Amino acid sequence: MRLRYNRQPIYRKKPQSPVIYSRQVIAIALLVLIISSCKVGKEYQRPDLELPKQFNEVSYADTSSIADIEWKQFFTDPTLLDLIQKGLDHNHDLLAAIKRIDIAQQQVKQAKVLLLPELNLGISGQYSRPSDNSLNGISAKSFLKKSHIENYQAIASLSWEVDIWGKLRGQKEATLAEYLKTTEAKKAVQTQVVADIAQGYFNLLMLDKQLEISRRNLILSDSFLLATRLLKDAGTVTQLAVEQAESQKQSTSLLIPQLQQDIALQENALQLLTGQLPGTVARTGTLNGYLLPDQFTTGLPVAVVSRRPDVRSQELALVAANARVGVAQANMYPALNITAGGGLESFKSSNWFSIPNSLFGLAAGTIAQPIFKRRELKTQFEVAKLEREELVIRFRQSVLQATTEVANALVQSHQLKEQRAIASGQVDTLNRAIHNSQLLFKSDMANYLEVITAQGNALQAELNLASIERSQLGAMVELYRSLGGGWK
Repeated sequence: MRLRYNRQPIYRKKPQSPVIYSRQVIAIALLVLIISSCKVGKEYQRPDLELPKQFNEVSYADTSSIADIEWKQFFTDPTLLDLIQKGLDHNHDLLAAIKRIDIAQQQVKQAKVLLLPELNLGISGQYSRPSDNSLNGISAKSFLKKSHIENYQAIASLSWEVDIWGKLRGQKEATLAEYLKTTEAKKAVQTQVVADIAQGYFNLLMLDKQLEISRRNLILSDSFLLATRLLKDAGTVTQLAVEQAESQKQSTSLLIPQLQQDIALQENALQLLTGQLPGTVARTGTLNGYLLPDQFTTGLPVAVVSRRPDVRSQELALVAANARVGVAQANMYPALNITAGGGLESFKSSNWFSIPNSLFGLAAGTIAQPIFKRRELKTQFEVAKLEREELVIRFRQSVLQATTEVANALVQSHQLKEQRAIASGQVDTLNRAIHNSQLLFKSDMANYLEVITAQGNALQAELNLASIERSQLGAMVELYRSLGGGWK
């Protein structure tokens, strides 16, 4: 028998021309570019805000503001500066805020590589002893000539989700906004710590002055009591006058331990703010040692939005929420995943690393479109939009709160200036009244009640003046804080 071989012509594929190849590359590149630009969600835009053109109680609106001054230049008392520095170094609320920044930094590092593929390495070994009567057992005896099956594998796998709808970019944007939010929150904590320490220190100076006033009036009351007793021995006044004078002295004496108690409590509060154990606070300044400027520069109200850390923190929370809306929307669209892998595989451990016989590779691409997940994705999207709307309200509320605080601090500064002038005049008047009443009492032209009343009124007026002077300094600190000062 003869065998015939039919020879058929072999047609070789013509190589592609460079022009066609370059067009394909360009087409693929354009396709990838178009796909990657299909981002869902809206870019963040700041909501409309209602702001006054300028603050009241100021004669002009200037772009400069006291909030731009560093706290080391704004405050001048060395003791206060030392306390603030201790607070910034050891205050526990501030230290906790710094740790939250560190946490957010780690999350940002992760977000930076979200667009990169995942790479996994794995080594596995498997041993199985199938039944001799099973299909696997029969196959093993027929082909492997063994009663058991072994499989050894070493694989490197790569998976990559193509960010078609901007989901990964949205996650990255949200994470970055959260990080910036924590940094602004830390600044907000610092402004509050600086303000609280300053307020506590000025309160301590007020208590010092009130204690000094009480001790001075106690000496005055003691002198009047001694004079009343001498007049009683001379038969000029009655025992009732002595008892009234002694009661006045006791009332003044009672103020001293009360003020000493308040001083100790205020010192402990300052030590707590600075992260120190309870104890005394050494101080050299006085309540009258601060010279308040006649006019505070506040800047334009719109600048408060970008200067105040708590307002900025609220806006960054809104930015993050806006990005999460895009992520939730992207989750509802198809996801393109590309996987690839390769390694070594063998039914015998001795042949495991036999190259190239043990080499294997795989590649796959999948497009998955969610169809029905019990409304989970739709709910996430709607909730994300509602959370964004809530944060819009919170942001506007924070702006309103900030402008109100500035307006209140300006009103206080303006009105307290007038109150101080009146209270200072009242103190001068009552001090003269004490002097005149004592002269008249010694001349038997005024009774003891008039002297006691003059002393009591003068004491209360001096204590009230010290309180007003402290409130003036407090209004200055509050204006500085409410404008966004203290974090630089």
